[in-house]
Amino acid sequence: MLTAALAAAAWQLVPGTWSPPSGPNGNTVLLDAPAGLIVVDTGRHPAHQEAILAAARARGRPIAAIVNTHWHLDHTGGNAELRAVFPGIPIVASNAVDGALDGFFKRSREAAEAHIASGKALSAQVAEIHRDLKAMDDLANLRPTQVVAKSGSLTIAGRRLDVHLERYAATAGDVWLFDRREQVAIVGDLVVGLVPFMDTACPEGWRKALGHIAAVPFRTLIPGHGAPMTRAQFTRWRDASDALLDCAAGPSPKQVCVDGWMRDAAPFIPSSDKARVPGMVGYYIDSRLRAAPAERTRYCEGRPG
Repeated sequence: MLTAALAAAAWQLVPGTWSPPSGPNGNTVLLDAPAGLIVVDTGRHPAHQEAILAAARARGRPIAAIVNTHWHLDHTGGNAELRAVFPGIPIVASNAVDGALDGFFKRSREAAEAHIASGKALSAQVAEIHRDLKAMDDLANLRPTQVVAKSGSLTIAGRRLDVHLERYAATAGDVWLFDRREQVAIVGDLVVGLVPFMDTACPEGWRKALGHIAAVPFRTLIPGHGAPMTRAQFTRWRDASDALLDCAAGPSPKQVCVDGWMRDAAPFIPSSDKARVPGMVGYYIDSRLRAAPAERTRYCEGRPG
């Protein structure tokens, strides 16, 4: 049941979930606006979209707009489901998905189809893969109807927000929001509590983006995955991220860098994830931070996606 305090709040978090072997759902934030609710990111799985719709019903307000912080399917996969209930609502996002269609999505499709053909995919994984492929093909609900081409002030559903665009960070175009009245920053996967998801990242561009976030006077920061952070918590997470990049750029053995992340980011790693995070950090060191130069910079400016 929605409490009076929650009903009065200007924003509400629908937490993301992750239960391997299924893929994750990113965090969703509902922002009150004069025309209804702004939904920031829509998750991947039907249960997450139902949680968004249930929250909207509990608030007694229609969904008036979607903001996608980036094109990863755990943040955009529910666009179609929400727009089926609220037809014609705008999708506000960068145009970086266009590069992903012929790059990352194409490679992901080939890998997914090969995984199904191998017979090794669990039935739940097959169903998820088919949902993801359908979302990739649904360009009307994947591409923005309102493109964020630069940082600035923007009115969405009647609510004025600072909308920031980071080029070549976690993706080729990450959108994040700052609400001056509430002093809340909603930053998508530019901050991920347990480990930076570097699958489509430009590491140095990401480092710069964190500096831009630090420059705004937020009190609360909502990451793409994980619990909300105070400014002090964000600073600690940013320091851990910088230390990981610095370690990977130096001569230290990979395990030293992994151990450093586990130590520095310990407050942000849920106990249920501690066993798998070292492997994830090691994977990103090998596949991105210490990859061959062409692969390390694959998602940086001037490179194809």
